[in-house]
Amino acid sequence: MNLIDARPTVAEGVHTQIRRDIIFGRLKPSEKLKLEGLRTRYGVSVSTLRETLTRLAAEGFVLAEGQRGFEVAPVSAANLREIATLRSLLERHALALSFAAGGIDWEAGVVAAHHKLHQMELRMMAGDHSVKEEWKRYDWEFHRALIAACGSGELVAVHSSVFDKYLRYQMLVLTYRGETAAREHRDLLQAALARDAARAQDILAEHIDGGVRHCLAAGILPGA
Repeated sequence: MNLIDARPTVAEGVHTQIRRDIIFGRLKPSEKLKLEGLRTRYGVSVSTLRETLTRLAAEGFVLAEGQRGFEVAPVSAANLREIATLRSLLERHALALSFAAGGIDWEAGVVAAHHKLHQMELRMMAGDHSVKEEWKRYDWEFHRALIAACGSGELVAVHSSVFDKYLRYQMLVLTYRGETAAREHRDLLQAALARDAARAQDILAEHIDGGVRHCLAAGILPGA
């Protein structure tokens, strides 16, 4: 593949940008997505935007309203619980497969991903919320590293989509559980290095449930 072929298309680029803006709350839940305003904001054609928003609707990040256009998908406590349950099922299954198959390169990737995450956790615990997007990127990278050796590209892709929807809720209420979350990540690392899948699955279940409880405690989600 040459360098031109490797470059993302305009459509891919705007899809990534709008999806990221939804996840990180720059486009708010239930916000109307007016094509002319988006055209100015993202610098792409209306036809590209329609294609992108239709794709995001299929992924669950946008609602298509027929002739009335598009809006950012709403949020609710019930939806958060559903997403968290699905993430837990997928990730716990992928953990067991990955722990059984992972070799020394996989271990090195998990250790490196945890190191980067922990540096951001220390800054978040010190009150530096300017790194919140880096924190969540490294959080994503660590959890992805844990399941990277599962042997199923489809499983990893589905998990990635569900994880992003879960992440959107975390960013909406900026939920950070401090040392509790950092300890759970350390425990996951140790379980991975020991290939203790059962323990890792238990830690992960509590990690996700704890995140849900923390989100709901903020009291800003409908139905919370």
